[in-house]
Amino acid sequence: MVAAGILLSRIVGLIRQRVLAHFLATSDAADAFAAAFRIPNLLQNLFGEGALSASFIPVYASLLAHDDRKEAGRVAAAVGGLLALAMSVLVLAGVVATPVLIDLIAPGFEGEKRLLAIRLVRILFPGAGLLVLSAWCLGILNSHRKFFLSYAAPVIWNVAIIAALIVAGGRQGQYGLAVVAAWASVAGSALQVIVQLPTVLSVAQELRPSLGLASESVRTVVRNFMPTFMSRGVVQISAYVDALLASLLPTGAVAALAYAQTLYTLPVSLFGMSVSAAELPAMSSVTGNAEEVAAKLRARLDHGLRQIAFYIVPSAMAFATLGQILAAALFQSGAFTRHDSFYVWGILAGASIGLLAGTMGRLYASGFYALRDTRTPLRYAVLRVVLTTVLGYLTAIPLPGLLGVPARWGVAGLTASAGVAGWVEFALLRRGLNRRIGTTGLDAGFTGRLWAAAALAALAGGGLALWVPRNQHPILLAVIVIGVYGGVYFSMASMLGVAEAGVFRRRFSQLRGRRGGTQ
Repeated sequence: MVAAGILLSRIVGLIRQRVLAHFLATSDAADAFAAAFRIPNLLQNLFGEGALSASFIPVYASLLAHDDRKEAGRVAAAVGGLLALAMSVLVLAGVVATPVLIDLIAPGFEGEKRLLAIRLVRILFPGAGLLVLSAWCLGILNSHRKFFLSYAAPVIWNVAIIAALIVAGGRQGQYGLAVVAAWASVAGSALQVIVQLPTVLSVAQELRPSLGLASESVRTVVRNFMPTFMSRGVVQISAYVDALLASLLPTGAVAALAYAQTLYTLPVSLFGMSVSAAELPAMSSVTGNAEEVAAKLRARLDHGLRQIAFYIVPSAMAFATLGQILAAALFQSGAFTRHDSFYVWGILAGASIGLLAGTMGRLYASGFYALRDTRTPLRYAVLRVVLTTVLGYLTAIPLPGLLGVPARWGVAGLTASAGVAGWVEFALLRRGLNRRIGTTGLDAGFTGRLWAAAALAALAGGGLALWVPRNQHPILLAVIVIGVYGGVYFSMASMLGVAEAGVFRRRFSQLRGRRGGTQ
């Protein structure tokens, strides 16, 4: 259900990005919007789903598992009240300090481009505060095993932006359209919270408005929140360093990075986040003695890792070998040209390096959070940021000149260096958790079979792409090539004895059988 909700919201999100690309492409307005969106989005990422889920869900889900619903209601109400108060203060401070924030995140912006970014940030900040409250709704719903609504709710946020751009597209210039999209984002944020509230109130009937810290459970959430807040903070620093370095590159680098992120975060969210989000309340609810808890956690982690790898390995291979086809299908329209698609492909190829590590690392971090250990992931996140910053600067700024390639390609070095740092963080997370609960991880033979199946699929898809006429519509080309790629991957994985491929095939056959019976 998590994956279904994420898939639905991401599909609509891709449509939103395509509409943005159609009107803004890689212009100054697109750069300003992409940079501006990152600043208030920091609020959502720091206080929202990642940090809040890691500190709130383990406590709240544990209370539900012990049938202490009254205390669970007090915890949820107090956390919601404290979040609302903190967001009000931070949104106001952010609006006032916007010019300073723009100078920090995008020092390469000047003149009208900088003024537009400042205006956009001030519009977007309140919407980011609302999205933090949406994450509070998500924490409650996930703990009650209501997974779909909270992950599908962003659909309405995306629809609000799409509708506003289409309505205003023929009447506004690029700068005006960026402002319209920002206001639509705020309206969509409010709607995203509103659609979840009825279900939240129905499953958590003990909620009463509160700001109290008297409960020990509330204090536990607050104590655990700070390390996760800092962990999310250092990760966000890494993303902001990328944006800062990209702003120093030629026009279009910031926007192209944003377009690429829309693509490579899709499998991370769809497979990494869905498995991690579903497992966190389940692992937090595990009961028994130390050995029993460790055994159950090992079983859940190993199963989750196999699920993640089965889908992430072909995703990484597709980004590295067929990225231009994917980028063209999603974004190539209007002002967004074939050359822009090729540019985004280079960034995707860099991102493919760390895709598997980043998604599996999320699951290991959830294992630590389930054990109420929020400090260990923080230490590893700090190291990852340091590595990303150093490697990112070297690969984005001096390396293109040394290699004799255009400076704009430095943005591909940013994603590649982040991938290398992600593998270091993943190795540390796995080693640290294995010391706590015993050996976990993917079997080398299983991983090898996945990569072999993906490589053969890439050969089939790439060969077909060379055979298809070059004037074919990008969307039709992607449907054909990616369809063949997926079919070959699942077939080869099944032939190589990958159990997950058999499960997928049986479920698909059952679905076809039910449809046939209905007909």
